[in-house]
Amino acid sequence: MLARTLFVSAPGKVILHGEHAVVHGKAALAVAVNLRTFLKMTPWNDGKVSVELPNIGTRLCWETAELQPLLVAFPADQAESQPPSPEQIEQLKEFAGLTNTTAATQSLATLAFLYLYLSIASKCGFMPSVAILVFSELPTGAGLGSSAAYSVCLAGALLSGCGVIGYPLEEGQALGSWPEEELALINSWAFRGEQVIHGNPSGVDNAVGTRGGALRYQSGEICSLKSVPTLRILLTNTRVPRSTKVLVAGVKDKIMKFPAVMEPVLTSIDAISQECEAVLEAMAERPSLEHYPVLEELVDINQHHLNVMGVGHSSLDKVCQVTASHGLHSKLTGAGGGGCAITLLRPDTASSVVEAAIRDLGNCGFECWETDIGAPGVRAHSPQSLKAEVLKAFGGL
Repeated sequence: MLARTLFVSAPGKVILHGEHAVVHGKAALAVAVNLRTFLKMTPWNDGKVSVELPNIGTRLCWETAELQPLLVAFPADQAESQPPSPEQIEQLKEFAGLTNTTAATQSLATLAFLYLYLSIASKCGFMPSVAILVFSELPTGAGLGSSAAYSVCLAGALLSGCGVIGYPLEEGQALGSWPEEELALINSWAFRGEQVIHGNPSGVDNAVGTRGGALRYQSGEICSLKSVPTLRILLTNTRVPRSTKVLVAGVKDKIMKFPAVMEPVLTSIDAISQECEAVLEAMAERPSLEHYPVLEELVDINQHHLNVMGVGHSSLDKVCQVTASHGLHSKLTGAGGGGCAITLLRPDTASSVVEAAIRDLGNCGFECWETDIGAPGVRAHSPQSLKAEVLKAFGGL
């Protein structure tokens, strides 16, 4: 067990293009957004394991001796490709005293931690006594990959702390990143955490959280883009709740009812994703403002397509109208029907324009952040590299 305190972070994600069309075999582009989840793991020798999640008002603490009997359900030779079993999940629920009245977010965060902790402890042959504190800049339930960022941070910290993989931060370094083979292991375990939380996830969110940058997802295949630029965006949360399941079903019904009308829409969205991928790769090789009008037009076209598919919402229309009044281009990201929208910012977009857009969006009751996409994946941090807000959440140095 590492004797030092570990600091790990992972980004959230947004869908740039291809939402809903991806369900029907078309390509989607997912990108890392530089709103991050941060984890601090401190080793103890008091035989206790604690997890504190201030964003969702949760604090958990157990004796390692209490957890020991649960290891029977987590054999060390269990294949890493094997998903969590219903029996394992039920046993963890019973142990943690989770009931139908427990808040879903708290319940799932608890289960994901216990599953990863016990699985990794079983692999390395001992149960580390640790205090874990997680702080996130990502809102939960907004389709921004908050659960995956949490799972990636847990996997990276526990695997490093137990010595299954190295800890990449050398003395004097501000930031460290794991080599590819260790990232693959972090991603694999983070996917297990996502399976605990979501049942049958695509694997996109944890892949973005682990590797950062951008990736293409199509028909179950995930491919990281080799090189992508960092782009400025506004990310707006309309705070309008929606059901992804209902929205996906609605799109399917519309395609079945009007196949000759809707299939070309799906084909066009697929072409938008491919065109955007080509533009991003060109921008990475030769940065130039001439690429931005193309990206903006693709954003506008895709937003119109998504409205045609029936996944728009008056709140999202409002985001588009408000930002358009400032010369900016927006689209929904994720399931639609409310939720979040992204607004593309050029490198030379004046700060006064951005501030005015954020003010006007806030006046509509929306939550808005200026951030970047194409952000780095999971990272190890020195305390000095952390923002003041994160350090404050972690109780200082």
